[in-house]
Amino acid sequence: MTDYQTEVEDLERRSATAARLFDVRRIIGGLFVVYGVIVTAAGITATEADLKKAQDININLWTGLGMLALGLFFLIWLKLRPTAVPTPPLPAAGAEGGTGAGTGEGTGDGTGDGTKGTGPGTG
Repeated sequence: MTDYQTEVEDLERRSATAARLFDVRRIIGGLFVVYGVIVTAAGITATEADLKKAQDININLWTGLGMLALGLFFLIWLKLRPTAVPTPPLPAAGAEGGTGAGTGEGTGDGTGDGTKGTGPGTG
């Protein structure tokens, strides 16, 4: 294996790691979990005056729990369905050689008249 091939494979591995690291589900899930913890803590420590403002509904607690649930959903989704690493395209068949003249024969799509083609082909 040449140095160039080794370097390309190393860059592909780094690219795959970066793609997993910056997956939007990780960022959204992490932020929702962090903010959910903060808002839930504010809901747990709510005073009687805070509850009176919200018609005796502890809105911080419920919103925080909802944010925690959503953040955990994103993180579990990320764990169960990780990002697929893009595979590099394979070189086209026959791409190593040059082009040449061919008979132009082939299966076609079945809509022609059944005669053979005689134009230039690639080989």
